[in-house]
Amino acid sequence: MAPEAPVPGAPPAAVPSLRHALLLWLLAPLVVLVPLATALLYLLAVQPAMDSLDRALTDTTVALAQILEEHEGQARLPLSAQTARALRADLVDEVVFAVGDAQGRLLAGERALLAQDPHLPRGDWRFFDGALRGQAMRVVAHGAACGGQTCPILVAESLGKRDAAARAVVLAAGGVSLLLALCLAVLARVAVGRGLRPLQQASQELERRSLQQLDPLPLQQLPREVAFFGGAINALFGRLRQAVGVQRSFLDDASHQLRTPLAVLLSESAQALAQPHPPELHARLQRLHAAAERSAHLSHQLLTLARAEGAALERRDAARIDLAQLVTGAAADWVRPALAAGQDLGFDLQPAAVLGESWLLRELLANLLHNAQQHAGRGAQVTVRTRTEGGHAVLDVEDDGPGMDAADLARAWDRFHRGRSASGPGTGLGLPIVQHIAQLHAGSAELLAGPSGRGLCVRVRLPNAGA
Repeated sequence: MAPEAPVPGAPPAAVPSLRHALLLWLLAPLVVLVPLATALLYLLAVQPAMDSLDRALTDTTVALAQILEEHEGQARLPLSAQTARALRADLVDEVVFAVGDAQGRLLAGERALLAQDPHLPRGDWRFFDGALRGQAMRVVAHGAACGGQTCPILVAESLGKRDAAARAVVLAAGGVSLLLALCLAVLARVAVGRGLRPLQQASQELERRSLQQLDPLPLQQLPREVAFFGGAINALFGRLRQAVGVQRSFLDDASHQLRTPLAVLLSESAQALAQPHPPELHARLQRLHAAAERSAHLSHQLLTLARAEGAALERRDAARIDLAQLVTGAAADWVRPALAAGQDLGFDLQPAAVLGESWLLRELLANLLHNAQQHAGRGAQVTVRTRTEGGHAVLDVEDDGPGMDAADLARAWDRFHRGRSASGPGTGLGLPIVQHIAQLHAGSAELLAGPSGRGLCVRVRLPNAGA
């Protein structure tokens, strides 16, 4: 399978997008920052939650310390079964306690829990993680005063509420971090888009420019960091405008230097043919005159093509031109050559206004009529039509001559290409000049079959200038 052709004007696939590069540099740190922010939020939020649950354990411990008393030098815990159940009541976790005397004897609660007594001084508190009957527990130990002695009180709670609180904090921290990352990503995309908008507008302005529009770009709409690039483009436009002036001066000089000797050669050869001359020189004089005519026509077409390309680089104010009036003004120049070629030249003209260069459009018409008169043959009907169709001004020059075969049609727009069936003199520049002038006016030229499928119709479509 053949690789796809690159889109004209598109950047190479290997060149990274500036938008993507900026977004990558802005958003890539979020891959590290989001987990760090989640961990930080977790640490900041989970510790207060754990402290709150630990304080609930101290409340139970304080309640047991309030019940603890001394009688005849012995510590006692007058705890009823109902009070014990109340101290153990919890909807989520299992709560157990243990109270011992100064000698480490169990006064109430779980003996296995009392075995984990850290032997704290009177009034001290300690929180630690422990285990009871194979179950992880959170334990608070307190050295309570019982008379002149210190009695240990331990309260333990399973980790249900703590695990639930930790999960909630993780979800909340992760959600907040992701929401923050999403907001930052959206803001980064918007910021990059707004920052690149002047560049996109400048790019669109350049895409809309044609060779007739070489005015400087407005640099005030470009960011300061890339204004130097716009300045370089404006400098290039300036050099192109300067080159146009040099090219036009050269064309004016070349036009004078070529046309004058060719005109003299044509005049002299025509006079030589008209005056009495030896019969053996007649064929040579005819060939000389024909060669002079071909040279004059070729030089005219080459200069026309060069001037048309120069006009593409030179900005001019286009004039409103009615193609029907343009054809009417040029008709008298082509009736006599048509009669000499034995052809019937007709016109079907309707108003069709365009914006353009009048001399270029006259050259376009002249090349179409000259092409028809040279190749349609004697007895052919040549018709020039103008009309407005679908928002375009249309100019047709059609004939019922021999036309062109498919191979010649495919190369008809190539410069210096002449059809294999072409019999008259020609340079192979007529149709390329027509196409070039049409494109300069934002139009197009196409080749169609002539009337009733015979001959050739050259159709030029140009944007309609309206009323």
